Parts: sequence; structure tokens; C-alpha cells
Amino acid sequence: MRTMEFSIEDNGPMLEVGRVYEVKEFETSFYTYMIEDALGMSKPYPASERLKSRSGKVIEKKETDRFKIAVLEFDE
Repeated sequence: MRTMEFSIEDNGPMLEVGRVYEVKEFETSFYTYMIEDALGMSKPYPASERLKSRSGKVIEKKETDRFKIAVLEFDE
């Protein structure tokens, strides 16, 4: 299992813990991922850490001083 953090907006019930979401990959010199319907965005990852799965389950939502974060778990 692999976990990744995604920055999210205050989206209320649109992103639910326990639900599986699709992610879309964007490639520049790094790889970034967006939760379907633009609900959250990951940090940039190098090619060696490229995500193999395209769907993940939200296992936690948390908040820091600067960001709201959703943690997704992927089968890898």
C-alpha cells in the first residue's frame, strides 16, 4: 500500500473518508496528480515515484496551519 497527500479546498461533503476516487496524472518534468473533479492536487513527484494506480481511497482528512489535506491510499 502507498499513501499520498493531496491539498484540498474546503469542499465539505464532496470528498468523503472511505470513498474511492479516480486520480488524473499530469506530466511536465515531474508527475502531479489531481483527484477527479479537481477536488485536490498532489505535490510534484519524480519519475522514480510515479503512481501506478489511478484510483485511491481517502483514509484521512486533516488540516495544518496552511493547508487542508486528504490522504489517499493506493494499491501498490
